[in-house]
This record gives sequence, structure tokens and C-alpha cells, in this order.
Amino acid sequence: MKRTLILESLQGVGKTVLLQGWVNARRDHGQVIFIDLRDRSGIVQVVGGKELSSLRDEDVVEIEGLVKKRPEKLINPNLSTGKIEIEARKVKVLSKSLELPLPVSGDGRDIEEVVRLKYRYLDLRRPRLNKNIRLRSKFVDLCRQYLFSNDFVEIETPLLTKSTPEGSRDFVVPSRLQPGKFYALPQSPQQYKQLLMVAGFERYFQIARCLRDEDLRADRGFEHTQIDMEMSFVKREDIMKITEEMFISVFEKLGGKILKKPFPVFSYEKALKKFGADKFDLRNESQKKENILSFAWVVDFPFFEKDKEGKWTYTHNPFSNPVEEDKEKFLKGKIEGIRTSQYDLICNGYEVGGGSIRSTNPKILSKVFSVLGYEDKEIQEKFGHILEAFKYGVPPHGGIAPGIDRLLMVLTGETALKEVVAFPTTASGQTSVMSAPAKLSQEQLKELGIKVIK
Repeated sequence: MKRTLILESLQGVGKTVLLQGWVNARRDHGQVIFIDLRDRSGIVQVVGGKELSSLRDEDVVEIEGLVKKRPEKLINPNLSTGKIEIEARKVKVLSKSLELPLPVSGDGRDIEEVVRLKYRYLDLRRPRLNKNIRLRSKFVDLCRQYLFSNDFVEIETPLLTKSTPEGSRDFVVPSRLQPGKFYALPQSPQQYKQLLMVAGFERYFQIARCLRDEDLRADRGFEHTQIDMEMSFVKREDIMKITEEMFISVFEKLGGKILKKPFPVFSYEKALKKFGADKFDLRNESQKKENILSFAWVVDFPFFEKDKEGKWTYTHNPFSNPVEEDKEKFLKGKIEGIRTSQYDLICNGYEVGGGSIRSTNPKILSKVFSVLGYEDKEIQEKFGHILEAFKYGVPPHGGIAPGIDRLLMVLTGETALKEVVAFPTTASGQTSVMSAPAKLSQEQLKELGIKVIK
């Protein structure tokens, strides 16, 4: 007999079905035993006798039974299958479960993070997390549909790349074939997506994994996933418009309510004067309780700022173009007050995406790296590939990279990224379940030509 999903059994009243899933709960009433059976589609009540007596919570079972209507007074309005129950005829245990090291009912917020992530495969059985991960999948699917319908091409870029300064520390990978040399894992696909514009694809996107060795907090992890988008022959307003249209379409299909359409636009200077920061929340208290989504744009950021040592650094991205009015001043040597074509997308007080119109003029790009303290030889060594590519007909282009993790965190009303990521890291940077980072064997270290110094 072919398996029937629990939700499908609603259409099978009077018929025998074969169900497979987990025992969600068991209630023993002596001669009669009830279990709630769970699969990916939902939960249904199964009724039987001694054939159900050996079952315990989270056992994986196969049950063949008759679908029956419940009496009117016994209908459970809290279940999508509350109008039916399954009368068990045959029961087969596919896998027994030990007593769980943590409960998977409830929201799990009172359980220690280390325990939850050690047993993440159990934690994910929790209805709240299961719903969040499924919502994430639907969100990505809707974004993909929108982008494909607007003539974007999905292209994967390498995970093994070169270490270049992009704002955070790199995670590096030693090369076995070239001892003493290292790959870097991408902080973003920044240079590859620009090279794709040179290649003539014009509209690119990917659901990109990005890795940054930076200090962790509730809304930031070592790994994150972003909707990486790049477009040729566009201006700032074009990119902002298509991003805005995508999120209005996607979030409203997911049941989200958006405070203001179109999204309000604030200059960086105005945002600081009005809110005291470039990340802000436009909602009132009642709108916050309803978890209404408040999007806004921030534009016209300063290109450079001084770091703690008094040296110039970029505020967002070294590959950005200065705004049109400031280009000549920048090429003539002015640094302070130069504005970048960067734009940030804000939602409910979080930065959920950022992008810019890119610099395609090798003189401007070289000048930016010079301001950051790089000598000509070092600029050529680190960025010569992209400067070379720009000599062969580069279209004006720009892009944006909204973060999926933060967007889902905002949509679900969660306060930490780990609640919308399947296998996140702990606050100390340890991975879920597999407990990385871990030591390598001496044989592995020898093969890589690496010696660990305490």
C-alpha cells in the first residue's frame, strides 16, 4: 500500500490508509489507547488497543488503519485533522526512540543554547522552529520566482577564493598542493558578481553563502545567506525600486503587513538628526506588537571615516562609486565629506540589506585603495584582476545583497538569527551538533605543511 500523508487522510473517510511518522503524544485509557501521529503535513489522532501499548513519544511508526469521522462532540478544532481519527489495524515500529535529552514541545526558549544546538536535530522538531525553517524555504522560493520573472540569471560563484580586504577577517583554507598558500572563503561574492557584469550577463543573482570571522551577536553569525543581486545599466533608484517591489510582493504573499509603501528614503545626515542612528524603527508600540514590517532606505553615506588609529577606512564597501557630484573632488585629492553611492535597506531597526553603484573607473578604484593605505604594488597584487577586467568594456553596474537570516528574523518576530537558521553556531562560535572547530590529526597537519604554535 502506498503511503498517505496525514493531511491527505481527510479525503479518505471510510478508506484504509497507510501512515508513517513520529509519535507526537500517547494517552492510555486502559482498554483504549490514543496516540497523536505526526508527519510533515500535520498531526492526526490514532485510536487502538494493546497494539499501541508499546509506543512511546518520538518512536517512528507505520500504521495501517481506517479513516473514521469523529462524533460531532469530539471534534478537535485545534487540529487541521480534528474531524477525523484513524482506527489502527496494523502497527509496525520502524525505529524506537530513547528518552529525549530535551523536550521538543513548547517554544524551547527556556532551554540552554548549548543543549539546544548539541541536539539541534531534535530541537528542529519543535513546531516553532519547524515552521520558521519551512517559512524560510518559501521565502527563498518566492524571491527566486520574482527574480526569474524579471530576467535575472542564477549563477554560482566560487567558495574557494582569494583573501582581499572586504571589511571583516577572512576564514582561510590551506592549500595541500601549494604549501604555504591559502584560499579564503568569501565574505561576499563582490568581485565575482562584478566580473559577471563584465561578462555581459546584466542581471545576476544567487542565494549566496557568506563567511566572515567577526564578533558574534544575536543578529550576526560567522555564516549568513544573502540574496546577492547585481545589475548592469542601472542607477541607484532602479536597484532600490526592483528590491522594494520584490519584498512587497514576497512579504505580502507570506502574510506580512508593511507599514509604508513606497519605502521612505532618508539621507544618512537626516537619519542621524532625526533618529540618532542610521538604523531605526518607524513603528509605534501597537504596530510593534502586531509585528508590522517597517522598511526604509538610507542613502548618501560618507565614503570614508577614520578608524581608531586615525587612518582612513571605508564605511561600507571599497568598490562603491562616489556620488556623481563628488567624483572630481575625490580625484583631485579630497577625502573628508566625499559621499558614496551606497544605499542600505532598514527594517524594524535592523539593517537587512546594503548595496551600491560600483566604481568602474580604474582611476577611482585605485584612488580608493590608495586612500586606504595600499601601495601601487599591493593594489596590483590584490586587485589587479578586476582592474584588468575593467579595461575590456565594463558596463555601469550596481547591486544589493539583502540578508535572508535577518529578514526572516524580522518577519517571524524572533530576536536571534539562530531561530531561523537550521544549524547555527553558539555564541562562542561552536557549530551545531558537530562541535567544530576541532583539532586536526598530526598526519593532516603534516600533509598541509602546518605546525600549530601554542
